[in-house]
Amino acid sequence: MPAAVAGLTIASMKNPVVWPDTARQAAFERWLGAIAPQHGIDPATLAPASADASFRRYLRVQGRSGARFIIMDAPPPQEDVRPFVHVAALIQAAGLNAPPVLQADTEQGFLLLGDLGERVYLQALQAAPAAEADRLMRDALAALVQFQQRVPADALPPFDEALLARELALFPQWCVQREFGVHWSAAEQATWQRACRLLMDSALAQPVVAVHADWMPRNLMVTGPGSNSPGILDFQDAVAGPITYDLASLLRDAFISWEEPQEIDWAVRWWEQARRAGLPVQADFGEFWRALEWMGLQRHLKVLGIFCRLKHRDGKPHYATDLPRFFTYAHKVALRYAPLAPLARLLEPLSGPAVQTGHTL
Repeated sequence: MPAAVAGLTIASMKNPVVWPDTARQAAFERWLGAIAPQHGIDPATLAPASADASFRRYLRVQGRSGARFIIMDAPPPQEDVRPFVHVAALIQAAGLNAPPVLQADTEQGFLLLGDLGERVYLQALQAAPAAEADRLMRDALAALVQFQQRVPADALPPFDEALLARELALFPQWCVQREFGVHWSAAEQATWQRACRLLMDSALAQPVVAVHADWMPRNLMVTGPGSNSPGILDFQDAVAGPITYDLASLLRDAFISWEEPQEIDWAVRWWEQARRAGLPVQADFGEFWRALEWMGLQRHLKVLGIFCRLKHRDGKPHYATDLPRFFTYAHKVALRYAPLAPLARLLEPLSGPAVQTGHTL
């Protein structure tokens, strides 16, 4: 092992990187030591970059020539970096801005990536005046159309009925029962199953395109003038699925919300661009908006379950602070459409009866 890496211990770093066990740390140091000379990496600059809701985390390291790199630490068997490597290549081939994979050890779960910077869309949107937020969102919408048009759906696993059902099942298991201690009666369970059937049928009836599965401001980067912005992150779960899924993820996000007239304006802009690009969208915007809302409802019920699972199973209680945002999204949509009104009544004991008014199409 090169001397520069042999001294890479938790105590020696300015911003300490904490390892879950010494075996993982030793494997990382061996891997970094082997690739550092090729890429001009200075191991002494290693520092935490970010973490997410999974077992993955990201580290940042400097190059001796001023370059910066991101390292993904994705320990198997919980994580598998091969889908990330595969989808990164598809996104780059589509002319979009994914971090380049410079080195990959798929067996150990280490990737060396190009660094897209530190300015996340979410932070930029939260600080931006209205005109700048609109510009950023239009860039994200245009990139989404290009993603759906140029990333081949047949190169991705299917977002099928079984996956939809598994996602919806997270809500009663982790949110209804574990978070709130509520156990539905047989009649309430039947109501839930009917609602799930409606949502799944709507999703499965949509045209199939490449779906990022988390196209939201937290996974987009502002990469600066002259670059192909936005940068795209966290795409390893990409699937072939409903055309409205990613747009719903962007417009009704986990961490930032917009007034409904603004949502509709951006949805219209995406819809018009998608039609010009030849994507298979409904000719009637009202029908498209209903499909978009129902797709968003499926996602929001799933995320309510995931956030509660993160709290109770994974020891990450801060995710539960955003449950009210998702209940607001879900209740508004369920109440708006007559076939989903029974679902709204299931949600009200958990979220409260307050209803936000909105435009009905």
